[in-house]
Amino acid sequence: MVLDLVVIGLAIAVFPLSGTAFVLVLSAERGICKGLAFILAWLACFVAVLAAVLITTGGEPPAPKSAPSTAASAAKLAIGLGLVGFGWYRRRNRGRTGQRRRSSGGLMSRLDRLSMWTAAALGPLLQPWGLVAAGAATVVSADLSHASSYLALIGYCLLAASSLLTMEIYTTFAPDSARVRLGRLRTWIETHQEQALVSVALVAGLFLVSRSIAQLTS
Repeated sequence: MVLDLVVIGLAIAVFPLSGTAFVLVLSAERGICKGLAFILAWLACFVAVLAAVLITTGGEPPAPKSAPSTAASAAKLAIGLGLVGFGWYRRRNRGRTGQRRRSSGGLMSRLDRLSMWTAAALGPLLQPWGLVAAGAATVVSADLSHASSYLALIGYCLLAASSLLTMEIYTTFAPDSARVRLGRLRTWIETHQEQALVSVALVAGLFLVSRSIAQLTS
């Protein structure tokens, strides 16, 4: 479970769409407060998904080869295949991304005027839900009778949110330097967003496919 959560958490942390949106939120007026609202809503939704899974399982992992265990592995396989298909589709249609990048200026002007509540709503909305679902399917095997499972879940949550938390803390304590560096980061993401999105989708998808097949056939 731990290896799966580390890979999924890293994929969530570097997911370019939510990262780009968060950089734009931080660059807006009162960006630090809006960024905090974004993160709190993001984390609340993220933790709620995990809590729902743990409540359903009662904190006890299903027996190997049981119906719940097989269903969780099958769900991860389906999500992995979906990510691979999504990555392949985006790779085949890279030429159509220019228009999306040109629209970022209009998006920036809208984000300058967004309210605190809207910033909070963007957090859950822009989560990579396919990866979040894969993490939820992995958490099915968590055994809460061991402290190590709690540590793994806490580490997973922190790892998934690490990029957002790092940018928020950096902007809070070094606003001038952060403004310059986040501006460069935004430019880099906008230039390489499609390649990053394809890479994350394909790597995470292939990992989930291989792991789920191994679990289903072992």
